[in-house]
Amino acid sequence: MSDVTRAKNGRPVHHWRRDLVELAALFTAVAVADAVANLIGHGPDGPTLLAISAVVLVATAGFHTWWARRHGHAPPTRDTGTRPTAAVRKAGASAADPATPEAVAGATVLWRMRTTVRDEPGSLAALCTALAGRQVDILSLQTHPLAEGTVDEFLLRAPAQVAASEVTRAVSQAGGAGTWIERADAHDLVDAPTRVLGLATRTALDAAELPLALRQLLGRCTIRSLPAASVRGDRADEAAPVEGALEDTVMRLRAPEGGVITVERPYLPFTPTEFARARALVELDARLGPRVPRSKDVLTLSQGNAITVRRADAGDVDAAKAMHERCSPRTLSMRYHGPIGDADKYLNHLLSPRFGRTLAAQTASGRLVALGHLLWDGDETEIALLVEDDWQRRGIGSELLGRLVTMAVEAGCESVYVVTQSSNTGMVAAMRGLDLPLDYQIEEGTLVITARLDATPVKSRLPYDEVQEHEPEHEHSVRD
Repeated sequence: MSDVTRAKNGRPVHHWRRDLVELAALFTAVAVADAVANLIGHGPDGPTLLAISAVVLVATAGFHTWWARRHGHAPPTRDTGTRPTAAVRKAGASAADPATPEAVAGATVLWRMRTTVRDEPGSLAALCTALAGRQVDILSLQTHPLAEGTVDEFLLRAPAQVAASEVTRAVSQAGGAGTWIERADAHDLVDAPTRVLGLATRTALDAAELPLALRQLLGRCTIRSLPAASVRGDRADEAAPVEGALEDTVMRLRAPEGGVITVERPYLPFTPTEFARARALVELDARLGPRVPRSKDVLTLSQGNAITVRRADAGDVDAAKAMHERCSPRTLSMRYHGPIGDADKYLNHLLSPRFGRTLAAQTASGRLVALGHLLWDGDETEIALLVEDDWQRRGIGSELLGRLVTMAVEAGCESVYVVTQSSNTGMVAAMRGLDLPLDYQIEEGTLVITARLDATPVKSRLPYDEVQEHEPEHEHSVRD
């Protein structure tokens, strides 16, 4: 390869030796031309020959210029070894490859986006073209038909430098309306049929999974359960028909026992497709009837006593009432924060799988000595503990608390909170023993402790959601 064709940073390199040769050639040409002119000019046809020579030289120079321009701008071949300039790389990438090497090597983010488009040919194509123009890749697409238009739900992978506002602006210019976008994670990469089947399986194994399954199916929403007594009483106007009711951002579903499950998502209206999916989950739950995993875990306390930890449900109401009778008024007041005589009224609600999960600790004789509740409180999660007086300070409360927190982590809860009194040093110590970030709020003697669960993963020692009814019991020891 010559010195002229070699390139550095996209521009040709001219060596000083070539400049010296060109200068010498120029002087030689001038000397030769002068000698020829003197020789021919003194002849009889000298002026005519000089004119003809000038025309030939001009024609030769023109041909050389045309040839140099034509072959100097020809595209390089694959075996030249030259690296294309930045302009060539950019033009080639935009014409052939939608993602340049720099974009592929850069960071990307996942987005969940939902927008409404007109139900006419070409509307979705215009939307996809607008996203492709910003190097946004469509990983999955779900369509929700409406009476007018269609709601399209996308899972997108976009370059990190592309902001959410830029994506929504492009979608709006392409004809999208009511666009909503939020960050997604790797869990959203699962396709919709697989996710729905997984939620149906969880609901089939455990009745307490229904609120969690609805929340994961519908995204960020608030789910509340009203018992049948409340619906028939002061809140009769919130009753739902058998087939359910959909009102923009609120859906009401008839619970199997006669109550109402209310799902609210104020930032985004529900679609008929989402309503049909939610109603199918509730119908599956109703057909299967009451069910709670019956796995057990035998614990050995530091004093040598053996207790069994298991899931509890409404069938344990009588045993829980008997435990209330053995608890002191101070223990009950620190647990329920109200009149002691009304404590038994809460048990039907607390032990119902519609409102959460309950763990019970019982002795070898079958007597209930402690209860731990994980309650779905709208879009938050509450933990509550009650340990019989004679069994306190033995590590039972801490054991139940750790297992309830594990359940909350497995359910995808971001945080849990407990409501107690500032004088309840046992509960405060148990919460601190979780080794999780804690927030404290005190108002008029009432202490609310919130633990953030996204900081430290908690591993379960007893997978209640996976063990079948006839699986053997587990046994280990618990110390203070």
